[in-house]
Amino acid sequence: MNVKIKRIDKSLPLPVYETKGAVGFDILARESTTIDPKSVKLIPGNVVVQIPKGYMLMLTLRSSTPKKKGLLKPHGVGIIDNDYCGNEDELKIQVYNFNETASVIEKGEKIAQGIFVRVDTFSWEEVDDMNNKTRGGFGSTDK
Repeated sequence: MNVKIKRIDKSLPLPVYETKGAVGFDILARESTTIDPKSVKLIPGNVVVQIPKGYMLMLTLRSSTPKKKGLLKPHGVGIIDNDYCGNEDELKIQVYNFNETASVIEKGEKIAQGIFVRVDTFSWEEVDDMNNKTRGGFGSTDK
């Protein structure tokens, strides 16, 4: 499937899948960014992606980012809707620096991965009774 993509800085390459088995493509930082200790910052990802209908784009950090850079995604993953694709809708990676020192991401550095995920939307059918036995809440299967 072909997906339309726009690079903001054309001196940086297009995202690539690094191996034949990779499910995520690497996203590169468009500019060098310093993330102060115990703070949240957005790192520009250099691309606008037209996500196909029936899909969303999930943004995750690379598995090495917390260990190498001391950065986490504050909410775990980024969810990009398929209508977020205007000319100014650059992908941005939100990070939290959990270190006591600043963390620097250099221009062109691999900072995150994008993964296309097929999704459906549903209609609600409101009911007053679910007609099911209550399981007992969080951790109920651990009993």
